[in-house]
Order: sequence, then C-alpha cells, then structure tokens
Amino acid sequence: MFQKLKQRWKVNGINLVLIIATFAIGGSLCGRVSSWIITYLPVETKWIEILLFIIFCTILWPLSVLLVSFPLGQFAFFKKYIGKVFKRFGGKQQNTNATINIAIFASGAGSNAQQIINYFASSSNIKISLIVCNKPGAGVLSIADKAGIPTLLIEKERFFKGDNYLPELQNFHIDYVVLAGFLWKIPPALINVFPKRIINIHPALLPNYGGKGMFGHHVHEAVINNQEKESGITIHYVDELYDHGAIIFQAKCSISQNDTADTLTQKIHVLEHQHYPKVIAGIIEK
Repeated sequence: MFQKLKQRWKVNGINLVLIIATFAIGGSLCGRVSSWIITYLPVETKWIEILLFIIFCTILWPLSVLLVSFPLGQFAFFKKYIGKVFKRFGGKQQNTNATINIAIFASGAGSNAQQIINYFASSSNIKISLIVCNKPGAGVLSIADKAGIPTLLIEKERFFKGDNYLPELQNFHIDYVVLAGFLWKIPPALINVFPKRIINIHPALLPNYGGKGMFGHHVHEAVINNQEKESGITIHYVDELYDHGAIIFQAKCSISQNDTADTLTQKIHVLEHQHYPKVIAGIIEK
C-alpha cells in the first residue's frame, strides 16, 4: 500500500511519513476545533449536533491540514491535493489533455537535450519544464537559458543522501524524467517515485558495453578496440543498476575498418538525435 502511495503521489519514504502525519494531526485538530465550537452552540438534539459536526469538519479540514503542513514542510503537496479534492466535489472532470511535464537530467554539452527541446517546442501537451544538471558551467545550462527553461543545479550529498530534490520535481509537477548524458546513478527513491517514467539513452547496443564507467568516448573506444562490425543506441527504462532496465528501442549503425572512436561518436549522435525524441513521445502518448 505504501509503495503505491509513493508512486501515486510522487514522493519518497520520508515525505510519505510526513504526509500521513499531516493527515492525522490535521484531522485530529479539525475534530477538536469542531467539537469545541459545537459546545458553544444551543444544540437541542443529538442528530443536529452530528450534522453540525460533519459540516464544521468539512469546512475546517482543509484549513487544519494546510496549517499543519507548514511546519512539516508539506504545504506544496497539500495545496495541490486539496485543490484536486475541491475540483472533484465541484463536478469538474480531470483534463485528459493536461500537460505532461518532462525534466531532462544532463551533465554535458546537451546536444541530445537540444534535440528533445526542439522536438517538443510545438507540442500542445508535452512540455520540457525543467533542466537538471550536476555540473556547473555545463553547456546544457546555456541551452536551457536560451530556451527559457528553468534549471536546477544539484549537488551530490542531497541527491544521494537527502530528499533527492523531490520537492523541486514536485513543484514543477514532473511526470517523466529523461536522462540525456547524465553521469550520476539515479537513487532508488527516485526510481520508486517514477516507475517506468525515467528513460535513458546509452551509446551502444546493450547489454554489451554497459555498466559503470561505460559512457561517451569510453564506450566508443571499447567498441573500436574490439573490432566490432556494428554499434548503435539503446533507449531503456532506468532501474537500480547501471544500463540495466528494460530495453525500449535500439537502432544500429555499421562500423568500417577506417572508423575511429571519433567517427563512431558522430554516427551515434546521428542515431540519438534521430530517434530519442520520437521514442520519448511514443512512450508518453501510448
């Protein structure tokens, strides 16, 4: 049950505990205040007292929960949650064409990020809402700035041992995380919050030439040194292991005797730019 709640609300374990505590404390506060108000009213029958209690609880519950959410650091979550509750009671249907928000995680120049941004620039329901980077001065930050996309520069301690920057992802209502040359391993807490919604691209045909340390030029040098006849790209879901999640798509290119790691890099970039944005769109729209 708790795992499903984490996935549904897109929170980690610590925030889930704080959310449940907010529900409990806010509900208790609401009940106590409602009972206290009723004691000062001239109520003659029990059923009227019960009816008034229900009415007061309905009115006071949102206020009580929001009040408690402040010190527990969950105000953003409950503001959104209560808004959805009122929409449902107001008879408003959820918009099936609501915007899907993507966060791109990148560490380098950002050529793949640029292609993804360009591809979805004219989309009516898919938006690149945030660029997350772990390297100050990386080229992808300039790309984001030119495109007017907010950026988030992250540090290792908080990413791996803290709250994984989940509050920021929640504030941007992120639905999918797309890795585009992001060199840190994704923490399990984030994977649990975004099951089959974190997508990565690897510059080789997995399961070959994957794993820790196998990225960028290192991959292409290994492929050339082993005199492979072909290479390619793999787009896959992210799990707890390096380059291990379920494969979504692969595309191949041939390798000639004259190819070097540099020329292979160019061939792989062509495949990445050609296929990655389209595959992302296909995953979201299916």
